[in-house]
Amino acid sequence: MGEQPIFTTRAHVFQIDPNTKKNWVPASKQAVTVSYFYDVIRNSYRIISVDGAKVIINSTITPNMTFTKTSQKFGQWADSRANTVFGLGFSSEQQLTKFAEKFQEVKEAARLARDKSQEKIETSSNHSQASSVNGTDDEKASHASPVDTHLKSENNKLKIALTQSAANVKKWEIELQTLRESNARLTTALQESATSVEQWKRQFSICRDENDRLRHKIDELEEQCSEINREKEKNTQLKRRIEELESELREKETELKDLRKQSEIIPQLMSECEYVSEKLEAAEKDNQNLEDKVRSLKMDIEESKYRQRHLKVELKNFLEVLDGKIDDLHDFRRGLSKLGTDN
Repeated sequence: MGEQPIFTTRAHVFQIDPNTKKNWVPASKQAVTVSYFYDVIRNSYRIISVDGAKVIINSTITPNMTFTKTSQKFGQWADSRANTVFGLGFSSEQQLTKFAEKFQEVKEAARLARDKSQEKIETSSNHSQASSVNGTDDEKASHASPVDTHLKSENNKLKIALTQSAANVKKWEIELQTLRESNARLTTALQESATSVEQWKRQFSICRDENDRLRHKIDELEEQCSEINREKEKNTQLKRRIEELESELREKETELKDLRKQSEIIPQLMSECEYVSEKLEAAEKDNQNLEDKVRSLKMDIEESKYRQRHLKVELKNFLEVLDGKIDDLHDFRRGLSKLGTDN
């Protein structure tokens, strides 16, 4: 019946770099099928993976092999016959666990198959030795004693056992050397992983410090933007206040014009109103002075927006004087009205 697949999965295949024995070299560009095969005739197990027309894994499982999980999704095993280390990267931890369990199961089956094969070889060897010894005894029955025959038989058995022991010792030495090499590669890989982790930690610390510095800089810029916005708001308020004062000044000028017009329409009362004229002239002079003050204040406001308090005081005084003058003008009007009534 030949080989039959008994378990199949998909994974990314890697092999250890043959030069450095440290770095992993991708054997496939993408995830490929990885299968366990059982050979009924030879009673053996193999892991086989093919990428297109290229065989990238052909590893016969032996009892001395070990599958090691190096991360949550990566595992590896050493193949002394292929003189390499295979690595598999899975898409999930569950797939890795199933593959590792199947590896252990196949490894145990390979061990049982090897033990049975050795038992058959030993049994066949013992039968052959026994047949050889018996044939020799039959040929030499007439020349050898029973004691000599027994000693020769024991000697042959000891020779066979010694040969098998020597073969087993050599095989165990090879397996031990393979395990040592695999352990050395695994130790090197672990040290590289620890070094990479330390580098990642240092890089993370640097990035975190840089992030904190940038956040502090952003906070400073936001505070500066807030200050600029507050200054803009103050300037807007100052401009609005200046516009209001200019509007009030225009209204006062309009009132003064009206008063002048009213004074021009009563020339017949000039002789009787010298006192009023003097007061009006005085009021005009005061008004001129006030206009000069307003002009001076306006120039001061345009030159510096930071003298608002002083400007408010002067404007308040101006308004009080102007109101007083207006009251005087109202008194003057009432006086004129009284004079007109008396006349």
